[in-house]
Amino acid sequence: MFKKIAVFGTGSMGSGIIQTAATNGLQVVAIDNERSSVDRGKKIIEKSLARFEKKGRLKESANEIIGRIEFATDPERASNADFVFEAIFEDIKIKAELYKKINAIVPETVPFASNTSSLSMTALAKASGRSSNFVGMHFFNPVPMMKLVEIIPALQTASKTVEAAKSMAEIMGKTAVVCKDTPGFIVNRILVPYMLEAARVYDAEIASPEQIDTAMKLGAGVPMGPLELMDFTGVDIAYFVGNILYDETKDKKFLPPNVMQKMVQAGWLGRKTGKGFYDYSKKD
Repeated sequence: MFKKIAVFGTGSMGSGIIQTAATNGLQVVAIDNERSSVDRGKKIIEKSLARFEKKGRLKESANEIIGRIEFATDPERASNADFVFEAIFEDIKIKAELYKKINAIVPETVPFASNTSSLSMTALAKASGRSSNFVGMHFFNPVPMMKLVEIIPALQTASKTVEAAKSMAEIMGKTAVVCKDTPGFIVNRILVPYMLEAARVYDAEIASPEQIDTAMKLGAGVPMGPLELMDFTGVDIAYFVGNILYDETKDKKFLPPNVMQKMVQAGWLGRKTGKGFYDYSKKD
């Protein structure tokens, strides 16, 4: 059904979507504003595919998969895509500016999916200029390994667009769950308060990060403790999403504790900066 997709955004989530699509046989054009961002995304994908290849988890060579990806800074390269993904910064104004550019290039009939983890899909659909063909497809990090994708129809989304999103998820080897356009969707509505409560326990000096994570791994059977998980996905992401969900709901369970604000101000964002709840400067 789909042969070529365009992915706008080559950060960690965008790169994961690009890699997963190409691994499953799709032609992909990967687009970002700056050549440095595109090059960084390409390196992320190459490094990830090399690991998969080394472990014997690819059906073809990494080079063959990379060969299906075009890396570009010119949005015009998306003109013949038959499905579009957006995976850029969680700011509705920035997304709306991108949508205007895309609408001038890609036919209105082409399905358009946003990977937003926290913004209103209905508001984004209105900003998209193609409301009936707009849908949310929220992937999880790391995309090549995580099997789930949440499909979130906006109020305006046509049923055929939901079916198109389901088909795309199947092509990409994912299990799709469809949920209502509500703050946090399914996973973040449950996961974010859990992570924030762990940060509150740490902020109250009840236990160290190691003790908190060990308690949850051994006591609740989770593969990764909540503070380890925040360091992995980004302390800033959890802080930002928590504040968005709080603004939407006014429910204090979504309000990040003061320690997270200080960490974000200090640039202690987790693995990507070398320090978060843990110090990674001497690891990996």
